[in-house]
Amino acid sequence: MGFINNVEEIRARARKKIEDGAMTQDYQLDPQEAISILNEALATEIVCVLRYRFHYFMATGIHSAAVKQEFLQHSIEEQGHADQIAERIKQLGGKPEMNPAVVAQRSHSDYAEGTTLSEMLKEDLVAERIAIETYREIIHYFGEKDPTSRRMMEGILAVEEEHADELADLLFAMEPGDEKPRQLYFKDEVPIAANAESVAKAAAGQKKNGN
Repeated sequence: MGFINNVEEIRARARKKIEDGAMTQDYQLDPQEAISILNEALATEIVCVLRYRFHYFMATGIHSAAVKQEFLQHSIEEQGHADQIAERIKQLGGKPEMNPAVVAQRSHSDYAEGTTLSEMLKEDLVAERIAIETYREIIHYFGEKDPTSRRMMEGILAVEEEHADELADLLFAMEPGDEKPRQLYFKDEVPIAANAESVAKAAAGQKKNGN
């Protein structure tokens, strides 16, 4: 009977607060603080979208084709993150902040363009590393008190970590400053390629000696 009465109370509260949407009385965090934190994450994602898009259009050079596609894909995924966060802010009764002047101030990462392909990769990698660190803090903040927001941010964090790993691989393969591919292995790490000339000389010597 007690449980039935409790259900009736919940129904009554739901009818009274119907305009609040998903925000219910048992929400354990300060809604305004949670919305403010999510708006900072939203600003970070919007800035990342713009930076990746700029890099996609501006990347040039013989090594740019594959990198351009990576920039474009990251931009698309960051836009998806921004959409998720904006929707969650609305669910919590807030307003997604998209005023460009405010976004620039609230973003965790800077909008840094870079002038070479290497610099673009570096700026994006720095931004991803900042996002990873701050998003971990946000996940800790939501914890068990807002599991919906926490799970959303955990999913976003996983993608940001993938982005950072991909950018690090691309940067490792690029010599900073002159855009030349970096030698990924030392000669003694690739026996076939490194010793091809010496093997050929040895074979020629054996043939000359009649062996």
